Amino acid sequence: MSGAKKLERIRGFVFDVDGSLVHRDAGFHPRPLPGAPEVLEKIRTSGRPLVLFTNGTHLRPEEFARGLREGGLPVRDDEVLTPVCSALGYLARRHGGRRTMVFGSETTRERMAEAGVPLTDGEDAEVVFVTHVNEVDFDSLERAARAITRGAPLLTASYGPGYWGANGMIFSRGAMVTAALVKATGKRPIVVGKPSRMAVRAACERLGVESREMAVIGDDLDMDIGLGRLGGSFTVLVRSGTSGSVDLQRVPERRRPDAVVEGVGEILKWL
Repeated sequence: MSGAKKLERIRGFVFDVDGSLVHRDAGFHPRPLPGAPEVLEKIRTSGRPLVLFTNGTHLRPEEFARGLREGGLPVRDDEVLTPVCSALGYLARRHGGRRTMVFGSETTRERMAEAGVPLTDGEDAEVVFVTHVNEVDFDSLERAARAITRGAPLLTASYGPGYWGANGMIFSRGAMVTAALVKATGKRPIVVGKPSRMAVRAACERLGVESREMAVIGDDLDMDIGLGRLGGSFTVLVRSGTSGSVDLQRVPERRRPDAVVEGVGEILKWL
């Protein structure tokens, strides 16, 4: 079945940001890729909802949205999700009221505190949550490792190597911190960003549709296509970023996208 026929049945859209809708310049300013603004506007005109899911955690969703608008991509504040959004939902459902140690920006810590998550920097942590962090000290890592060894679950925004930037891969510092804690404790991290069932749930709740009614569109075979595969969504790989040179014939069929485009603008003809 063609991409156009498939998208006729889609009720909600999930887009990756970096490498899919925008590329960032040397100053980290977003520059929309050809056709990206038109694709978003055409989806809205059809009456269907969309959301941008970024694994970035250093800003609030509304700050991400504002930066994208300033760069020329028309995005509303309520159309952006981050792993902090899915983490808050997961914590409320599974670990409500538990003391949480957060590796992340002050913005992330403030947002979690505002949501009622009790924060701690000590070994009394009942949950450890790792997001993007600019600096980390070994004393904090050791306290977190002791808490995890005693049973605190290790949550991470992302465990992938990074995302696509102006000059190629930008490595994930959050993943590096997570890897250090995994090595020290032998515990397996729980991913709450892409790809995870928590992220699928957050997208479904925001869009108001079932995961099988969604299309997931992005440049990363593991993160974006993996997210769509988890929810049984229609998946579109965009060749403008991380997985641009991947030979899909060498990829197991269960990991392949349902459709492939060179750039997001090609989706216009399917809408």
